[in-house]
Amino acid sequence: MHKVSDAEKTEFFAAVDAASKKAIWCAVATVCGDEPRVRIVHPTWDGEVLWFATGPDSPKAQQLKANPNVDIQYQVGPPEFVHVMVRGTGELITDLPSRRHAWEVIDYDLTQFGSTGPEDPNFLPVRITPSRVELSEMFGSMNKRVWRA
Repeated sequence: MHKVSDAEKTEFFAAVDAASKKAIWCAVATVCGDEPRVRIVHPTWDGEVLWFATGPDSPKAQQLKANPNVDIQYQVGPPEFVHVMVRGTGELITDLPSRRHAWEVIDYDLTQFGSTGPEDPNFLPVRITPSRVELSEMFGSMNKRVWRA
C-alpha cells in the first residue's frame, strides 16, 4: 500500500475542499437506533476535519451522543459530476476555545440560525473526524481518489 506524503495529503484535502465548496449543501447520515437518518447540512472543511453547527436539543445532537458514526455526501453537478464522500465520527464540542474556533471556521452566518456567538448555549458545533474520504467523478466510477486515516 502506498504511503501518502504530507504534500499529497495536503493537495488531496485542498481538492476535496474546492469540490465541497461547489456543492454548497450536502447530506449527513446519522444513526437513530438501528436506522439511518439523513439531513441536509452545510459543513466547512478545516484542514482534515469538518465542522457544522446544530442545536443542543436537535435530533442530530441526540443521535451523535448515542452513536457518533456518520456518512456525509456532497454532490456537485451538473455539468460536473463530482462527489465527495466522507465516513467518520462526529463529536459534539462543548469547550469554549473549540467553540470559538468553530465559530470562526464555519463559513456561513450562524446568526441566521439564531445563534448569537460561540458562548450562546444554542450553538453546538460538531467536529467530524474522517476515517475515509473519497473524491470522484460520475458516482465513483471515474477519477476515484480515496484517503484513509
